[in-house]
Amino acid sequence: MRPRETHDHTHLSPERVASPRDHAHAIAPVVPHLHVHSGHPHGQAPSPVRSAVSLRDVCAGYYGRDVLDEVSFDVEQGDFVGIIGPNGSGKSTLLKVIAGLHPAQCGAVNVFGGPPDPRRRIVGYVPQAESVNWAFPVTALDVVLMGRYSKLGFFRGTGKKDVDAARAALEEVGMADRASSQIGELSGGQQQRVFVARALTSEPELMLLDEPIAGVDAASQHAIFTLLEDRQRRGMTIVASTHDLSCVATWFDRLLCLNHRVIAYGPPSEVLNDEILSKTYGSHVLLIPAVAD
Repeated sequence: MRPRETHDHTHLSPERVASPRDHAHAIAPVVPHLHVHSGHPHGQAPSPVRSAVSLRDVCAGYYGRDVLDEVSFDVEQGDFVGIIGPNGSGKSTLLKVIAGLHPAQCGAVNVFGGPPDPRRRIVGYVPQAESVNWAFPVTALDVVLMGRYSKLGFFRGTGKKDVDAARAALEEVGMADRASSQIGELSGGQQQRVFVARALTSEPELMLLDEPIAGVDAASQHAIFTLLEDRQRRGMTIVASTHDLSCVATWFDRLLCLNHRVIAYGPPSEVLNDEILSKTYGSHVLLIPAVAD
């Protein structure tokens, strides 16, 4: 990777956003910003020996406006990492960049020693529930079988081995008895478990989940995280975004606090404090400690 070039990193008020003449960033909390990338490095990040994911100075966005601002961090193999931040802070975009579903405008991304590319078949991705067309006429088993397509290649249909793998994944997430149900007939928690099963059936080394517990009941939240924790023990690396601060200290090894740029990254015990959360969310956030049963 080329050495990073130095540039003016002045942060401006949103009223002064126009067309930056140089490398100035124009950004306010939770507001996408204009950014000139001509002097930034681009390519593959050097990956530390134990890193599953490595990002260096990554910028990404939409329609000429960045939502990720020089994001850098590493995820070690076997870690369970949570991403927290306000709406519009770049959590979904970050997961898509790692999955190879959205391009980085600058910076460098490394996933298990190579560039992010869905064709490498080592990443399982679970999208936000709101981005899915639940009215599409497919069964839960059909949805999970879609996770096998990346292993089949062109001109090859699913066989008994694929169906058996899909049924085993449904069994693992506790949805074997709903294999024949239309996906739109299931509850929010059941739908999310089916999509987790779809990602699992591709046998990924890295699992990326975008708000996997949003809008689901407490029982489904616990079932999903218990399943992911079990997969982590078996060697899987997991990165998940969430709005639910009540669960982050319980399940995650490390937390990435994101508001367009990295505010903090480390163990929950180090980053869950008033100062960091205020910087992350732009206002005071009250954390209520869990009460022991």
